[in-house]
Amino acid sequence: MSREILLLVDALAREKNVNPEIVFGALELALASATKKRFQDDVDVRVTINRDNGDYQTFRRWIVVEDDMHEFPSKEYAITDAAERDPKLKIGDYIEEPLEPVEFGRIGAQTAKQVILQKIRDAEREQILNDFLQRREHLVTGTVKRIERGNAIIECGKLEAKLPRDHMIPKENLRVGDRVRAYLLKVDRDGRGQQLILSRTAPEFIMKLFELEVPEIEEGVIEIKAAARDPGMRAKIAVKSNDPRVDPQGTCIGMRGTRVQAVTGELAGERVDIVLWSADPAQFVIGALSPAEVSKIMVDEESHSMDVVVDEEQLAQAIGRGGQNVRLASELTGWRLDIMTVAEAEEKHQAEFSRVRELFISALDVDEEVADILVQEGFGTLEEVAYVPIAEMLEIEAFDEALVDELRSRARDALLTQAIAKEEQVEHGAEELLNLQGMTADIARALAANGVGTRDDLADLAVDDLVEMAGMDVDAAKQLIITARAHWFA
Repeated sequence: MSREILLLVDALAREKNVNPEIVFGALELALASATKKRFQDDVDVRVTINRDNGDYQTFRRWIVVEDDMHEFPSKEYAITDAAERDPKLKIGDYIEEPLEPVEFGRIGAQTAKQVILQKIRDAEREQILNDFLQRREHLVTGTVKRIERGNAIIECGKLEAKLPRDHMIPKENLRVGDRVRAYLLKVDRDGRGQQLILSRTAPEFIMKLFELEVPEIEEGVIEIKAAARDPGMRAKIAVKSNDPRVDPQGTCIGMRGTRVQAVTGELAGERVDIVLWSADPAQFVIGALSPAEVSKIMVDEESHSMDVVVDEEQLAQAIGRGGQNVRLASELTGWRLDIMTVAEAEEKHQAEFSRVRELFISALDVDEEVADILVQEGFGTLEEVAYVPIAEMLEIEAFDEALVDELRSRARDALLTQAIAKEEQVEHGAEELLNLQGMTADIARALAANGVGTRDDLADLAVDDLVEMAGMDVDAAKQLIITARAHWFA
């Protein structure tokens, strides 16, 4: 029988052109599967075949787990019990006992064959996939083989790839037999069927198309720094030249627009704006909002946003149809952009001036004149008044040293009062959170560290945010948020 196993492995490995180790592994799985059928419970069985003589041994095994994780006695050992058996055992180790091997000939031939052939098919597919990935082809060209539930299955040589419906360009009507070019979005190694997932809507797709059409990009003379798309409608790409003699915009457009037209043709007529990249965020935003002309920009580093001021007649062009132009510019630059007219900007400035002035009058207990001077000198928060270098405040003509010291002292007192009030609010909120079913002290601490201090704060969170903050599983996070929201519907 041992010789029969070796002959079978050799024959299958040659026939399917796979490593004999794959076939040995498939046989071990088949033998283990057959052995499990002897037991009523779900047990863990390991089979090992000697690669030299074909002899095989069978073991039943248990994994060592924490005491409170001991849920399946048929294949788990609690660490306390395991330590009595062998003090050297650790969590994650296996305890094994030999079993009487099943006869190879008594295994259900069909079951064994299916296991072995499936394993071999998986190995063949993995090998083909690895060969493809080694070529580092991000731009994939293939033929539409069939349409499944709106998704296009693309044949790329010996591989099949999936182009999901939501990654097709809107209004694009692909048919069986069409030649298609797409960007390799990801490789789904855990999925069954098509493992290559393609996209024709990803920003990277347009970047790769320009790389194909513009040799200077591949040579490194020109770089595409960013891209943003409204698939099928409009796109923006930011380009930079590494050679001062080369115009990156003109090079990407090409003679009489041939290069950009080739890309547009591939993207179902998608209009492409080529923007000059700049290390200066404000200058980059001005270019990204083209063709609209910008009058003024106010940058807020803290909130990573910009107020962009344009003339009244430029407003519609800056925003674009349905907000398209400003949305793409925001995606391209990574900044949140608020478009406003000169009048709106002035109104906002006055409102902000009044807000800060009232803050200073109230918190510092000063008159309007002192508050106005502080705002006009660029002070916008109590922290700035309290901790800005004293020399800077002494440069203000209307202030003497005594007044500066008094203002700094009052600002620090106001900040301390606010901090105490906030701490009391957090303590009250933490108590409120800990009373929720499913809440633990560790989770509450993690939430507090992320500024979530009350039940309503928790209720406002998305499930993904809670999972990330507290390290919880999705179902537990979902249930906790539902519990936090219960009072909204009471």
